Amino acid sequence: MNRKIFYFSLLSVAVTSCGTVNNKQAVGDFEYAKQKEATALKIPAGLDKPKQVDTFFVSDEINHEGPVGGDVDVRAPSLVLPIAASTRTESTSAEAKVWFDQVIDDDDLKSFILKALKGQLTTDNVELKQVDDNGLVFESDWYNKEVETGTWPFKSIAISESIRYRYTLESKSHGRSVALVVELLDYLKTDAAGGSKRIDIIDQQRAEMNMLNEIIAQVDFQYRLKQQENRLLRANQTFVSLGENASGEPAYIVEMDIELFWSNLPLFFEDHGFSITDLNETTKIYYVDYVKPESSLWDSIWGDSIQLVDLPNGKYQFQLEKMAEKSVVTLYDDEGTALSEATLEKIFKVMEAGLSFKDVF
Repeated sequence: MNRKIFYFSLLSVAVTSCGTVNNKQAVGDFEYAKQKEATALKIPAGLDKPKQVDTFFVSDEINHEGPVGGDVDVRAPSLVLPIAASTRTESTSAEAKVWFDQVIDDDDLKSFILKALKGQLTTDNVELKQVDDNGLVFESDWYNKEVETGTWPFKSIAISESIRYRYTLESKSHGRSVALVVELLDYLKTDAAGGSKRIDIIDQQRAEMNMLNEIIAQVDFQYRLKQQENRLLRANQTFVSLGENASGEPAYIVEMDIELFWSNLPLFFEDHGFSITDLNETTKIYYVDYVKPESSLWDSIWGDSIQLVDLPNGKYQFQLEKMAEKSVVTLYDDEGTALSEATLEKIFKVMEAGLSFKDVF
């Protein structure tokens, strides 16, 4: 026989064997299931009964109606995967249940989870309906799955399965913790053996856990969308604008409380070539020296080039004033003259990025 043909024959046998493996069943023989229990030892009359040790005794008083041998389902149980932020499970509970704790303060937690639930079923093209008056219990329409056999145009449906779920929300009295429970409500299966409404207990648990994990993943996805939205809003928000101080001098208006702005200004100085020589916390004035930073070739190669403030080297003052919930910062030169509006406009791009502290908060 041609050697290549022989090898391909072995490969075909191996692939065929792998395709017929039942992942629910243990590998090996099940001769133990056919063994009969040994009869009790009979002691002839006139002889003493030998001593018996019960250390390894196995009682026959067990559930004989359960699966035996090849019918035993050896799959590991499914688990709840709390991958979304601030999710947790109850170790004492075997039901498909997960607790969500408040993450985003400006959103109602129950409404947020319900939005994720509806989003998941919309993705699955399955309808969801409320079945109670309090908006805590919901039921899905049928999830349908079909397995076809044969090739076109002689395909036929070998197995058809349909499942419906119930979703129950539980909320703590403080409203910052909400639980979601998933239960398999109805089940239908049709195959070559006929129709059935019964499902194996392990398959039921796996179906409930899988459904719950899909929703948890959807909650996690919604959290990420919210975080992205918040980042975009912050990136596009104007924190610094040109204006005037109380004396009518050109100044920057910063959308930040003056105490917070005062405490964070040293971060701006450190990153942009300013060094603090003195300060007056009462009048909110920083006295600084400015030396224009030098950028090396390596800084430009690695993308670490410094954003330069286009000002002459020298001494400056940053004076802060409170304006409602905002801060007004006026820049003075070493002679105490406020920098002109044209100068503030020229350096605005760098000052706006630095004084908004977008990379800090």
